[in-house]
Amino acid sequence: MGPARVVVGASDSLSSRTALYRAAEEARRRGAELWAVLAWEAPGGDLSAHRPAGVEPLLDELRRTARRTLLTVLHETFGTAGPGVPLRAVLGRGPAGRALVQIADRAGDLLVVGAGRRGRLHRLVSPSVSRYCLAHAACPVLAVPPSPLEADWKAAHRRNALRLPLDTRHFTEETRATVPPER
Repeated sequence: MGPARVVVGASDSLSSRTALYRAAEEARRRGAELWAVLAWEAPGGDLSAHRPAGVEPLLDELRRTARRTLLTVLHETFGTAGPGVPLRAVLGRGPAGRALVQIADRAGDLLVVGAGRRGRLHRLVSPSVSRYCLAHAACPVLAVPPSPLEADWKAAHRRNALRLPLDTRHFTEETRATVPPER
């Protein structure tokens, strides 16, 4: 069966980084390995049966890019010290939900996913990874809510893009409570 595992979805998003921190905490608590999984897809999906000749170099480059992205996310999240538990960086091929469920296939695993805030339009065009995992996983799933800082970061980013002045009144009460007062 192998050692206990905490499998976590990884991407270059704030909700993913929140999930990575929580997964590392769970792995430490359980004495488990941490498996960080970045799912990637070839453009057009998985058309392995209808793959034209000469596509392999492109797929190899996509795989290398996904690996670099995963290693960068892990380094930016945990730094050089790492998460404090054995860490395995894993690439999953296919849609994120399906890839995560296929890798977290043991009953003793814990699957950790970010449950980012999703608007109506986003829900229509992109299926929810956390919902897919909750519906199909063979192991317990922990859906980690987004950091309260995420909404404020996105609002600040929008204001910056529109060249609007940044005003702390736009931050949520919850965020202001987490920032220590200046001395």
